[in-house]
Amino acid sequence: MRLKPLMMLCILALGSLAHAQGDPAVIEKILDEGKSRNQVMRHLEDLTIQIGSRLTGSSRLQQACDWALAKFQSFGLQNCHLEQWGEIPVGFLRGKRQLGRMISPTERILEFTTRSWTAGTNGLVRGQAVLAPDSVEQIAAHKNDFRKKWVVMKIVPQGQQPMTQEQRTAFRTALRDAGALGTISGSRNELVITSGSFQNLSWDKLPKDVDITVRASDYAAIVDSVNAGKKTELEFDMDNRFEKGPVKVYNVVAEIPGTEKPDEVVIVSGHLDSWDGPGSQGALDNGTGTCTAMEAARILMAAGAKPKRTIRFILWTGEEQGLLGSRAYVQAHKDELPKISAVLVDDGGTNYSGGLVCIASMEPMLKAATDVLNTAFPDMPVKVTVQERMPRGGGSDHASFNQAGVPGFFWTETGVSNYPYVHHTQHDRLEAAIEKYLVQSSVAHAVTAFNLACADTLLPRQPSGG
Repeated sequence: MRLKPLMMLCILALGSLAHAQGDPAVIEKILDEGKSRNQVMRHLEDLTIQIGSRLTGSSRLQQACDWALAKFQSFGLQNCHLEQWGEIPVGFLRGKRQLGRMISPTERILEFTTRSWTAGTNGLVRGQAVLAPDSVEQIAAHKNDFRKKWVVMKIVPQGQQPMTQEQRTAFRTALRDAGALGTISGSRNELVITSGSFQNLSWDKLPKDVDITVRASDYAAIVDSVNAGKKTELEFDMDNRFEKGPVKVYNVVAEIPGTEKPDEVVIVSGHLDSWDGPGSQGALDNGTGTCTAMEAARILMAAGAKPKRTIRFILWTGEEQGLLGSRAYVQAHKDELPKISAVLVDDGGTNYSGGLVCIASMEPMLKAATDVLNTAFPDMPVKVTVQERMPRGGGSDHASFNQAGVPGFFWTETGVSNYPYVHHTQHDRLEAAIEKYLVQSSVAHAVTAFNLACADTLLPRQPSGG
């Protein structure tokens, strides 16, 4: 039988390397399915449009977990389940009503956020903007000046010490006691970053202060108007809802069982949770990584892949609050860690999977596992980079495994997307996703995981103390 050109290229690429990898005929099917019938954008559209942003501990994240579990089951994976890793004391859901406007002296739409797990407004609230005083004592002496007003916080001059957390709390408490509607601060630039914390919260002591951050140009427009002596009216409608806890939180797990060594595992992953600032859909951080992992699972099943080792797909949660889901997984599965060959993490946005960073002993296997991608996607080269030791830090879930001595890999993202523009900002939306890059990334996940799962050995480890 005459071999197809792409299959011949696969055989030549794999045959030239010392380490046995997956069946070239199966790899050809993976490449064909992944390039010709890729569904990664369909998954991402469902996730971002039907569900939206997915804060850890929110009912929306639970909806996403259930959706992802059903997807894995529909692909035919086995051992599909939600694995609880902890509880959140108080849940938080940002409702769809998120509006900020300057009403007078001119109309202006404001781009803004509030920290997650903080108070919103009780419906639409309108009031005049006034500049903040310099001290708690001034608030006490002029309480009526702040009643039913939006208080615009001043920018701390360079070199001047900002308020401590204790001072900020006292300042905002004094404003609340004076009847202020809330405080407004300016972002450093046109990006509005959302963060927040559920630590030390309880249902009996929920936050009460309304604290808004607007983009730099909106802040400047408000301050200039107030300083010009104009009556400056603002209105906000922020449907921030607390959900009574404790709220159980889960990772989503699904598997393609290994045919020869099912107790040895290659993990393919991304994190399902996201921040939830107004405007954000959690598309690139990390809807893209969620959906490339999910599509890799679908591709492998459609190609009839039967890896020698188990390929386990995990969608982490709690990543944005400190890698909570993956850290808990490492602790709960510590007896299994010696048999995890590698953990692949896609969490760098919409650019393509451009490479892996490893130590020298891993290089031959990783090159063998990824080399065919350079033939399949010649305009999106994949590079294996060697350094002295595996990174112990890093802002994503691979770090949880590297710290435990398991090879964890954060795909190097390469391409034209400006990730800082969307990272935790109001611009993290579906329209920022680049389909051709996500197609390559989902195929890179599938090919690399399959090859590592069929290799002669587990991936080498970082030497102890190295």
